[in-house]
Amino acid sequence: MPGPHAASGGHATGVGASGDGASHRAAPGVHAPAPSGSVADGPPHPTAPHAPTAHASNATPGAPAHPAAADPHSPAPSAHTAAAGDAASADRPAPSPGAPAQADTAPTGAQESPVQGQPAASAAPPAGVRLDRRAPAEGAGGGDDYPLQAPDPRVAAEPAAVCVACRAGRVDDDGYCENCGHAQPRERDHMEQECGPVAAVSDRGLRHHRNEDAFAVGTTALPDGSPVSVAVVCDGVSSATRPDEASLAASRAANASLLDALPRGTHPQQAMHEAILAASEAVNALAGEQPAEADEHAPQQNAPACTIVGAVVTAGLLVVGWVGDSRAYWIPVDRSPAVRLTEDDSWAAQMVAAGLMGEAEAYADHRAHAITGWLGADAYELEPHTAAFKPDRPGVVVVCTDGLWNYAESADEMAEAVPADAAARPLHAARVLVGHALDGGGHDNVTVALVPFPAVPQGAGSA
Repeated sequence: MPGPHAASGGHATGVGASGDGASHRAAPGVHAPAPSGSVADGPPHPTAPHAPTAHASNATPGAPAHPAAADPHSPAPSAHTAAAGDAASADRPAPSPGAPAQADTAPTGAQESPVQGQPAASAAPPAGVRLDRRAPAEGAGGGDDYPLQAPDPRVAAEPAAVCVACRAGRVDDDGYCENCGHAQPRERDHMEQECGPVAAVSDRGLRHHRNEDAFAVGTTALPDGSPVSVAVVCDGVSSATRPDEASLAASRAANASLLDALPRGTHPQQAMHEAILAASEAVNALAGEQPAEADEHAPQQNAPACTIVGAVVTAGLLVVGWVGDSRAYWIPVDRSPAVRLTEDDSWAAQMVAAGLMGEAEAYADHRAHAITGWLGADAYELEPHTAAFKPDRPGVVVVCTDGLWNYAESADEMAEAVPADAAARPLHAARVLVGHALDGGGHDNVTVALVPFPAVPQGAGSA
C-alpha cells in the first residue's frame, strides 16, 4: 500500500478515528440529526520528497542611456563651460525650472524626462539638458535636436526596500535580502479578517518561510431572511507542489459555493458537500496549469494539494465539513462540554479505527500525522465528510489547521485556550489563539476562524 501524504505539523498527538463518524453521533449537549450519507476514507497516498526551490532574482538590468547627440561643428565644452552653461546660446529655449519628474511612470531609480515641444539650435547644450537627434527626413538637410529636461533633483527617487532582519541589505525583486538572504514579509505572512460576527486570523508561524494556509469567511441570508455565517480554512500539503496556491484556491471556491447555494435554499449540509467538491475542482485545475518543463525537471513532485474544513452556522443549526486533518471544535459559553466535531483523515486515526493499534502506540509512531485524505488531482476517490448538529446553548465554533490544534489538541485544551468572551469578540479571540500557538513554538502555519453560535430562542427545543 503506498504511503500517505506527510502532514505539515506532526508535533503533537491526538485521539481520532477515520471515516465520518461525526455525522452519525451527537456529543453531550449537541444533538445530531440524521446525516445525508456515510463516507469512507480512500487509500493512502504516495509521498514524494520535496524538490529544492531556488530563489533567484528576477530583476532585469536597465538599458544604458543613449549618448547625447553632438553638433559636429561645435567644439566640446570644457568642464567649466558645461557647469556654467553656454551664455552665448541666447536663442535656445531653457527648460522650465522645477518641472516635476514623471516618477509614477518610470521605473524606480530610472526616471525618464519628458520631451520639450520646441526644437533647439545646434549649439552646445546647457547643463542639465540632453539632446537626442531625430533622424533626418528623406531629402532634408539634417535632423532636429529636441532638448530633454533632466529629472528634477528636488524630487527624491523612491528608496530601495531595506531588509527587516539585518536592516542593511537591499531587498531584491524576488523578496529576499541581497545581504543576508532573509525572506521578507509577504502579504500572506499574517492575515486578519472580520466579517459580521465571523473573524479569522492566519500567521506564517516561526519556522516556515511562507504561509501555506488560507481562509475565507462570509455572511449571507437564507431564503426566510435569517442570517447565516460561513468559515472555510485550508492547509496546503507541504509535500506537494504549490501548496499555498492550493489552499487559497480551495478556500475561495468553497466560500463562493456556500454563499451562492445557501440563499437559494440549499440545505446547509448539502451546500457544504457541494462546496468541498467545488474546492476540489479548483485545486485539481492547478495541476493542469503546471508548465511541461517543470514536470520534466521535477517529475517526482505531487500535484498541488490541501486539506479543508468548513462551518456553516444558522440560527439553530451547525454544519461542518472536512477532508484531511484540519479540525472544528464546539466551545459552549459555559465550557461544558466542549466537543471536537471532526475526525482526522490521518494514519494514526485509521490504525486506531481499524483496531490495529492502540491510541498511545499509533500516535507515538512517526507516521501518526500523515494524512490519508486531501484535495488534489492525485487524490483517490474523494468523499467529503459532513455533519450537522443542533447545540442547545450559545457558544463558538473554532475552525482551524493543525498549526493551532497541535498546541491544544483535546476539546478541553482548546476550550481552555479560547477566551471567555470569544463569542462577543471573535477577532480578539482568534488573535489570542494564534498567539497561543506561537508561544508554544509556532512550528507550523497557524490559521483559525471563529464563528459564534447564537443563543437558542426561548421555547425552541433541541431536535
